[in-house]
Amino acid sequence: MDPGIKQNKIPDKDHISRYCKPSSIDNGEIQAAAFLIRKNEPNLSVNWLEFLECKNRKKEIKKIREIYSTKLVVKHTAQLAVLNVGKMREHVKRESPDGRNLDVQHIPSINDPSHSGIFNVKPDQELIAELILETVQETYPARKS
Repeated sequence: MDPGIKQNKIPDKDHISRYCKPSSIDNGEIQAAAFLIRKNEPNLSVNWLEFLECKNRKKEIKKIREIYSTKLVVKHTAQLAVLNVGKMREHVKRESPDGRNLDVQHIPSINDPSHSGIFNVKPDQELIAELILETVQETYPARKS
């Protein structure tokens, strides 16, 4: 993250997507492992869909695929998970033993202007990952077939 870039809270009504690598998918189903913070990352990396200002979800997914293709080797079995920010935050707060309050912030980068992060996932990130998984609303192939 560029220290000069201001972070902004993503509204609860908006949606985020998470790139789910093939190792976090079993028989075509996204597993909780997809929502674990990767080594050396301070938060769970996601993308803010409404920031893209597309007319519909299909165009948002197309744009996210384009962004990922410039920064990742997108495998054919990778998927994108789409979540509503408010529903995810509410579910995790209600179902976690400590009433965990996740914070979803926009953290743009030069190559990824919609980049965002979910903060306050640790400790107990395995449980939090399971709860986040329960709120996935839609899935899409991460790479256009």
